[in-house]
Amino acid sequence: MASDLEERVRAAFRDKLSLMKIPEKENDFLPSACLLLEKQRELSMVTQALLAQKEEFQVKMENLHHRRQELERKEQQLKEAILKFDKFLKENDAKKSRALHKAGEEQRQAAQRGAEAERLRQEIAQLLEVKEKLQLRLANHKIFPMYLQQVVEKSEQFQEVPELIARFQALSATHAALTQREQVAREALEEERASLQQFLEESSNESLEQTNRVAELQARLEQAQTRAHELESSWVCIQSTAASKTLELGQIKLATLNLYQLVAKQRKLPAGVPQDDTEAQLDAVQLCIVDLTDILASFRKGEPSPARQPEPPTVPHAEAGPG
Repeated sequence: MASDLEERVRAAFRDKLSLMKIPEKENDFLPSACLLLEKQRELSMVTQALLAQKEEFQVKMENLHHRRQELERKEQQLKEAILKFDKFLKENDAKKSRALHKAGEEQRQAAQRGAEAERLRQEIAQLLEVKEKLQLRLANHKIFPMYLQQVVEKSEQFQEVPELIARFQALSATHAALTQREQVAREALEEERASLQQFLEESSNESLEQTNRVAELQARLEQAQTRAHELESSWVCIQSTAASKTLELGQIKLATLNLYQLVAKQRKLPAGVPQDDTEAQLDAVQLCIVDLTDILASFRKGEPSPARQPEPPTVPHAEAGPG
């Protein structure tokens, strides 16, 4: 847009200057009436071209204003989506904290049973052995980090391998805790079958209830993962739209800056307008267009003397117009 405006203005004034060439001989002078009509025709054509360019520029500015408003609206929508997602994460953390607190209470109640203390110590020793075996197994499976990296690259939910591992560890820890509690209840029921038959039935009911609870939590977890995936997709779409609008705004600002630099160079304006102040640059360009309109108006009002040669200052005054 800036390049087209510059070329059209320059072409109009080049044609005007070529027609205003001072003749070398007095015989080359045209009659004053013909010269006046020719000048009026030239000024009318240049004025119409400048008015058309001004109207086109105003339309571009209105479109830019509408696009800026649309970008601000989408930015507000993005902020609201982020706030909703943050609230969702905080609610999940609170639920997890309550579940961990409940599990701790149940473990403390189990630890208070003096009759089961020795058995629990033996079970801990067994778990330590299992842990050592798992660590050895982990050392023998070092090839899997590459596989995990490939999974992260293909997944849209995780950004790094530690996030995937942390998620798996959390789920594994929950499953291990529930399995441990179920195993403890079964062993206690087997040892005290004769004297604690009623306790065996209650423990079985509790185990069934916990299993149902695990299934319910798993279903809720899958729903949460689905929701998170949808939010991430919406976030990617919003980022893409915002990047496109930002690029388009940057191109418009760059075109405005180029036009302002051209006007400032031709008119020798002081470099007091910052490069990021687009509105001030457009004001300077508008003042330049107003000056050109005034110059054309002054040409339309002036009438050259029929017996006098055109004054030389007229040429440099016309040359200052494009600046």
